[in-house]
Amino acid sequence: MRKTKKQIEKHDLHVKAGDRVILISGKDKYNKDAKDPKIANVKKVLKSENKVIVEGLNMVTKAQKPNPMAGIQGGLNKIEAPVDSSKVMLYCMACESPTKARHEIVDGKKVRVCKKCGQQIDD
Repeated sequence: MRKTKKQIEKHDLHVKAGDRVILISGKDKYNKDAKDPKIANVKKVLKSENKVIVEGLNMVTKAQKPNPMAGIQGGLNKIEAPVDSSKVMLYCMACESPTKARHEIVDGKKVRVCKKCGQQIDD
């Protein structure tokens, strides 16, 4: 009997590429030195998998075979692996805290606004 892949429910994600986010759970939640949470930018959003790729977080080691024809040098490469979108939270630079976003219409455009301070997140 063949196992089928579990269907993933696709949702509209609360973060976009380029957003500042904070990791709220997982192995990379805190910096190594202090108990300060890590804050980073979202590089890419994988909407079909409900995951995001965040700069410098969830680093994994990938073994790469050398390919001289393509100019690829072999060895162990560190790359960023996707993180589930539920493990990151939007970070407001104005009030310097993790926050949720609400949507408002400003000048005929739908923009995201910080729930804590009311500052506009989308430029």
